[in-house]
Amino acid sequence: MTRKFLIAALAAAVATPVAVPAPVMAAHYYHGHDRHYHYRCKRSKGTTGLLVGAGGGGLGAAALGAGPVGIAAGVIGGGLLGRHLDKKHDAAQNRRNGC
Repeated sequence: MTRKFLIAALAAAVATPVAVPAPVMAAHYYHGHDRHYHYRCKRSKGTTGLLVGAGGGGLGAAALGAGPVGIAAGVIGGGLLGRHLDKKHDAAQNRRNGC
């Protein structure tokens, strides 16, 4: 019983987003003659979302008491969902920045 609570706590810790501030000037570049700063367009492959989603899916399946096949399905499903959400987030951010 204690093991299930530990796994659930680990899943919650992995699923919690962590805010990491980026360097201020790393998100901008100077565009020649018009003297304006523009945001760079992001071209993400979704790797971060894939890893976080796979970890969360595997831990979530283990917390629910799934067997090896269920855990594998949780890892695969979570990874695919995390990758998809990461790419959608970057696409929306590019639209807001005019890319």
